[in-house]
Amino acid sequence: MTPSRPRVLFTTPILEHPPAGGPQLRIENSIKALATRSELYVVSRASQRSVGKAGEALYRSLSSGFCYAPALAGNRYLRRLRRLVLRGRGDETVSSARFIVELADRLGIDAVWFGYGNISFPLIRAVKAARPDLKVVCDTDSVWSRYVLRELPFEADPVRRLQIERAGKDKEAEERAWVNLCEVTTAVSEVDADYYRAIAQHPARIKVFSNAIDVDSYETVPSPAADLVHPCMYLAGSFVPAGSPMEVACKWVLEEVLPRVRRELPDIRFYIVGRGSEALAPAAADPAVVVKGKLPSVLPYLCHADVALVPLKFESGTRFKILEAGACAVPLVSTTLGAEGIPVVNGEHILLADDAAAYAQAIVRLVRDRPFAERLAHNCRDLVRERYSIEALGREAGRILEYLRQQPAVYSRMS
Repeated sequence: MTPSRPRVLFTTPILEHPPAGGPQLRIENSIKALATRSELYVVSRASQRSVGKAGEALYRSLSSGFCYAPALAGNRYLRRLRRLVLRGRGDETVSSARFIVELADRLGIDAVWFGYGNISFPLIRAVKAARPDLKVVCDTDSVWSRYVLRELPFEADPVRRLQIERAGKDKEAEERAWVNLCEVTTAVSEVDADYYRAIAQHPARIKVFSNAIDVDSYETVPSPAADLVHPCMYLAGSFVPAGSPMEVACKWVLEEVLPRVRRELPDIRFYIVGRGSEALAPAAADPAVVVKGKLPSVLPYLCHADVALVPLKFESGTRFKILEAGACAVPLVSTTLGAEGIPVVNGEHILLADDAAAYAQAIVRLVRDRPFAERLAHNCRDLVRERYSIEALGREAGRILEYLRQQPAVYSRMS
């Protein structure tokens, strides 16, 4: 007799369609993957405005049930008033936890999967306090303490450095708590998984659940953007808040890499795309630098770029920028950290460089040597299709759910 599929309640504070960045893309593709391996129910802790009608229709089609958390009931002005009244009292977390537990009981849920678990720990703790026998997955898209602390070498202000150190240590303490409270903590790569295993009392509870993309959605190549000029470089991401990894990376390219590239490729055009990129326009006061802001789709630029850049100096997790460029067969130049956790090989799938001179030379080589650039791009595309598709993520989800089925719930005394 074929065993029934596990019932999973997936809840997330971030849900946006179409996905506007890596966190949103991870959530949507996690839902797609889990839907192939479970009877899935989705509870959005993001607003209906964020999800949108098209997104709601998609998530309903993928799941056996979709709803919004009760804290999102009413119009946005009432929600804002409620948050102001309840600020600091924890009532909203308690009510959300009660709702999740009651829904899990009513539906016979086998596990609650917390998307974007890095910021969901208060709710996870409240759910576990209410129902210690309910199996819980804390899904992470990075090691957040690393994300915070890796900024230290790039910050000179002593007050800001102290703030970074405190925030990083606080997050480390939280990470130690949740890896021992939850039945499973997921990591996007073995690099992140090794960190969590090192701080977990039971390392077997740490499982890889990769960042992945729906490769089929990149098969149709749109027409190039009307203002696209060759040769060109492309950089996309979220550039907020000020001092974010992407803002620091972009300024490094503008100030140190681009001048070197232009000595050999004076006609190069540099396209910067993504939320908050408009703030870079003054720093990029150059007609060859085109700042586009947030777009409905990046594909009219990405698919036709000569080179895609991932110049990150500090971050954590794995980069959708590499997966998307790989799916589109666009040649890539990344820093070593930018490619962390993805098994790309320098000179086979991608070019890696960490100082400005080497980074500029890598860009120039890919623009000038098109056969070499195309070979790297196609190798990267094959890697992405094999390792980072929805199907591959579904297989990882299946292994996690089977592990949960075999394990007893974690009972932990919580302060």
